Amino acid sequence: MVAASKMRKAQQHALAGRPYASLMNKVLVSLQKRTDPTLHPLLEIRPVKKELVLIISTDKGLAGALNTNLFREAANFDQAKTTFVVTGKKARQFVARTKRELLADFELKDAPSFVETKAIAKFCTEKFLNREVDKVSVLFTHFINTINQRATVETLLPISSFDLPKKHEESSQSEEADPMLGYVFEPNAESVLDTVLPYYIQYQVFQTILDARASEHSARMVAMKNATDNANQFIKDLTLEYNKMRQAGITTELLEIATAQMALSR
Repeated sequence: MVAASKMRKAQQHALAGRPYASLMNKVLVSLQKRTDPTLHPLLEIRPVKKELVLIISTDKGLAGALNTNLFREAANFDQAKTTFVVTGKKARQFVARTKRELLADFELKDAPSFVETKAIAKFCTEKFLNREVDKVSVLFTHFINTINQRATVETLLPISSFDLPKKHEESSQSEEADPMLGYVFEPNAESVLDTVLPYYIQYQVFQTILDARASEHSARMVAMKNATDNANQFIKDLTLEYNKMRQAGITTELLEIATAQMALSR
């Protein structure tokens, strides 16, 4: 019941942020079309000699295979070329247990605010801008629905493309069109891009954390429900077995009494 209560709130927060992210992507697609995106350092693609991976895990267990699937993906990264930033006790324990390089560990509340997650995005961005790492990825559990959650790896930096949702009926010509046609960016598109890109990184981190929290509470609610159902079924099976043994004992006693009476009557 506790997990179900937290699950509803977490799902609402995760789903509520997606329309905002979609609109932000439209703005960034428009800015890309009006500027030279290769000039911005956050968009610079360079050979990957060192990669930073942000792992978003849970602080507690009892969430089914959620963390197991997450760490299975984390194990695929080259240990010699990868360094980790984590949030969640389970991720910290995984990195320590597998003897991987840990740069930072951030502790967050169960329902973190946008301001609390900005430190994580800022840390990752500084490492990329200082050329200490050439790529920043985020590993989290993507929330699909209450039953399905999927361990997902997304590239955070450099920003190579923006997800702009397109309908099937849209033509290729409309796909090439400016999604913010008719809007004017002040003072100019370059200045707006410089301001929006760091905020975009911060919001992407925040949205992935919301997705991870929704996935965590959903997985925990399902795991607890399955555990309760299994315990109830186990109780039924044991009760049935007890009644069978009790009935067999009573029958045996009756047969012994009847046999003794027959022996005495003779």
